[in-house]
Amino acid sequence: MTDAVPPKGRGPLARREARLAWGLLAPTVAIVSAVVILPLLAIFWISFKPVGLADLRPPAPVVRESLRGSGDDLRLQYRLRNSSRDIAISGVTITDTLPPGLSVRQADSRCDVSDGQIFCDIGDLKPGGRDEIELSVAADRDADELGEEAESSAPSVSGNAPNILTNAEFTLENFARIFDGDEFWGVLGVTLFYATVGTIGALVVGLFAALLLDRSFRGQGVLRGLYLFPYVAPVIAVAFTWVILFDPFSGSANALLIRMGVTESAINFFGDRPLALIMVTIFEIWRYFPLSFLFILARMQSIPEDMYEAADMDGASPFQKFWFLSLPQLLGILSVLFLLRFIWTFNKFDDIFLLTGGNAGTRTLTVSVYEQAFAVSNIGAGAAVAVVIFGCLLLFSAFFFKVISREEGL
Repeated sequence: MTDAVPPKGRGPLARREARLAWGLLAPTVAIVSAVVILPLLAIFWISFKPVGLADLRPPAPVVRESLRGSGDDLRLQYRLRNSSRDIAISGVTITDTLPPGLSVRQADSRCDVSDGQIFCDIGDLKPGGRDEIELSVAADRDADELGEEAESSAPSVSGNAPNILTNAEFTLENFARIFDGDEFWGVLGVTLFYATVGTIGALVVGLFAALLLDRSFRGQGVLRGLYLFPYVAPVIAVAFTWVILFDPFSGSANALLIRMGVTESAINFFGDRPLALIMVTIFEIWRYFPLSFLFILARMQSIPEDMYEAADMDGASPFQKFWFLSLPQLLGILSVLFLLRFIWTFNKFDDIFLLTGGNAGTRTLTVSVYEQAFAVSNIGAGAAVAVVIFGCLLLFSAFFFKVISREEGL
């Protein structure tokens, strides 16, 4: 008797279930695409475009309407200008409606007037160009009142101009500018030091804090709350507190060190290399170790007590119990925390910007994004740096998961 071989392919029921599953997943896929994928694609698109800060607003004709003169010299005036100083606008037209009580006596040669409707074909506006149209009009009512009505109803203006964000012009100049010279590699080295040391330091300090509070004692809740203070406090408040505390002229830290005889002169903690980088890294460790502390403590308290009791009976020392019992149980949560904290620290901007502004050797890739996009007004170069950050984190994540899967035998 032979076993029945299942038919190849999927049956009608399986296909219906698959369609139903994809139908249920479609809203989630659409939301994820809109929130994550589309902005990411937009950054990749902009990184290959010669886009400046001024190019975010596409070229457009700007018109201002006003009623000038009085009596027989009353004129309806339209003043136009090109909002761009680099790109010409073609096919510029103006459409407007005359307010009741105002009639055109003589129109500009480029304008047609019919039944109170004005249509003017301006043609082309040069980059940064200006133009003016005047129509001689007659008023049946108060001129000031008519002028207010004319200015309150904005005319419709249209024109055609290429948009640097949507045209087919691409360039590699943004990436060439980033990788030109040794500056990029220095910034990358600072970023890797800040992210790696800050992440490992936060994990080590969080692990030490969790070991201290792994046993119940009086005041444990208060101490846990104090441990969480750096993480829950507003970053702008704690950053400026550190800046004031370590100020070389009026900071308490310098006054204490000089009084103790550790140093003869004030130390510029956030202004000298490489001390500034060490200080911002210590700030990173101090501010974010509570997150590691919470996760590690929760995992430690879920380890069965029977293991430690058996180790006590075998005469194991506290270090042996930690190394051979606790640490293997914590490797899973430590690896996850390392991955998350490294990605978050690699992308950190506000801490360094508030402490040093990226000066004194503390310029990271995220600070470079800000400087390129807003300080230099080069949006394309800023987006290119963001793409480099994404590539670095993608490589790190792939390497991390490869190492983890090898360790776990997957």
